[in-house]
Amino acid sequence: MATLPLKPCRHPGCPVLTREGWCDKHRPQHKRRVSAAYHAWYNLPIWTDRLRPAQLLREPFCRECSGEGIRTRATVVDHIKPHRGDWTLFTDEGNLQSLCKYHHDRKTALEMAQDRRESKSF
Repeated sequence: MATLPLKPCRHPGCPVLTREGWCDKHRPQHKRRVSAAYHAWYNLPIWTDRLRPAQLLREPFCRECSGEGIRTRATVVDHIKPHRGDWTLFTDEGNLQSLCKYHHDRKTALEMAQDRRESKSF
């Protein structure tokens, strides 16, 4: 069986050649795999049949858009405080808000950037 060719590390400007895509120095941490462990919770009946539909009925319009005086139908149910695997926070109806996709993606990107900054400071 042939081996994969060497290619530069995916990190911008890193000249190290590797077959895995990332050199040892720039390999992403396993944080994403941990998140995948509780990502499956979004397929459970408590989310799909109860929490998500109930939130969209309670608050059918995007909370952020409404604050700007715009009426946009909400398509995403968001956890106000990220649960990060905490079942109590995941199922807390008071921790849910309805958002449009734009505002949800924006909020998520900001949270991920903040997490990266915090993890670099250690």
